[in-house]
Amino acid sequence: MSPVRALFPLLLIAAWSSASAQTMKFEDASALLGASCAKDIDDNCRGVNLDAVRLKDCLSRNQDVMSAQCKSDYGRAFDAIQKRVAARAAVAKLCERDANKYCGSVKGDRAGTLDCLLAGPRGMTINCNKALTEAGYR
Repeated sequence: MSPVRALFPLLLIAAWSSASAQTMKFEDASALLGASCAKDIDDNCRGVNLDAVRLKDCLSRNQDVMSAQCKSDYGRAFDAIQKRVAARAAVAKLCERDANKYCGSVKGDRAGTLDCLLAGPRGMTINCNKALTEAGYR
């Protein structure tokens, strides 16, 4: 297994911390990208694999020499990752009211608030429940 394939899923997850339920998990998107584009990354983007933004730019610039499979999959993988990141960013806003109402004892502790919300307090809003699911926390 090439070093790119071994490190790539971890790098994407680290680059983007946290969209619908139809989007891929970070791990699935990284695996798709690694399976479809590992050779293309090794051949054309050597040295940029530690920076996900530069990697995406490199793949975009080198479309004329990429394999058909990589061309087909890399955009979909990066889009799925961006949607999941956006969904995670939206959780704080969509769940703010519920967090204040049900999780006041852990106010200021983001992890504690998330744990509280995931416990599913009775009466939580539909929007907050949906946001937690879309962000991949459930």
